[in-house]
Formats: sequence, C-alpha cells, structure tokens
Amino acid sequence: MKTILVKNLMVPLSEYATVFDDATLSGAIDALEAAQFQFDKSRYRHRAILVCEKNTGKVIGKISQLDVIRALEPKYGLLGEKESFPRFGFSPQFMKSILDQYELWYEPLKDICRKAGKQKVIDVMYKLTPGEYVKEDSGLNQAVHQLVMGHHQSLLVSRGDEIVGILRLTDIFMEICAARKEESL
Repeated sequence: MKTILVKNLMVPLSEYATVFDDATLSGAIDALEAAQFQFDKSRYRHRAILVCEKNTGKVIGKISQLDVIRALEPKYGLLGEKESFPRFGFSPQFMKSILDQYELWYEPLKDICRKAGKQKVIDVMYKLTPGEYVKEDSGLNQAVHQLVMGHHQSLLVSRGDEIVGILRLTDIFMEICAARKEESL
C-alpha cells in the first residue's frame, strides 16, 4: 500500500486565513472570508483563522468559527473556562435555562458584532498544544491518530521549525471518501 504523506494533503500556509496577534476579531473574520473566496472551490472551505506573532510571523494560535461565535457573546465567560464544557450531555431544558438566566444573545446581532469587532484576536484565540503539530513527511496514519486522540479539527504542518501548512480533518475525510470509491471499483 502506498503511504500517503501529510504534505500531499495539507493546505499551504500561504492559502490559509492568517492574521497578526494585534488584529481585531472583525479583521480575523474578514481574513477568513477573503481566504474562503480565494480558495480552491473543489475543496472544503476554511473554518478557522491562524494567529501569527507580529514580530516573528510564527503561528501562535487558532480561532475557529465556534470561537468567533462564542466571543460575540462575552457573557459566556461567566460560565467558566470554555475547555471545561462537555461536548455532550446538557438537556434542552438546562440549555434553555442558561440562555435565559444569563440573558445570552439578548441584544440585537448588529450591536453584538459591533462590540466584538473591537476585541483583539489574542484574547479570543485558542493556544496551540504540542499535539497539534505534525511533520510534513509524516504518514497519514500518524496525523489521523493525532487528530482522533487530541480531538483536533486540524494540525499545523512543520518543516523543521517552520510552519508550512495546515492539515484539516476535512481534507483527510475527502481522501477517505476517494479511497472508499476506489475500493468499490
């Protein structure tokens, strides 16, 4: 069986939405929209923004669409650390009670977006962990294992100390779909 390398599936960093750490959330959203518009239409669109340190250009964080939405309603901060929320398990009644108790999303969306657009990405971004990096010459098996075990949506692809791309779960899933179709021929 031919080994599939990470570098053959990754999105080059130059094609991904990036902003510097002094950018606003509004600027990050604009960068994501621009990257989605320019990206190869045969692939899934981007769903995250990479945050780079302005002085070095080094990738230091990531902002997902969920992070953007969570940042639009700052009262979520009253509920505790976002990492402590379980992925599943809240009843619809409990969810509704929290929505009402904290008056989440009570303001008009335009007002919420106006306020949040002034937030700095450094305050919203997710800080990367060591398990979110994979070498470009690694096999797909290693990358899949890291994604599954770490519950990640993507991995940063490195060449030495340099980040050269991002391997997204959607790109791996497309490869799985293609392999499945080849199998049935």
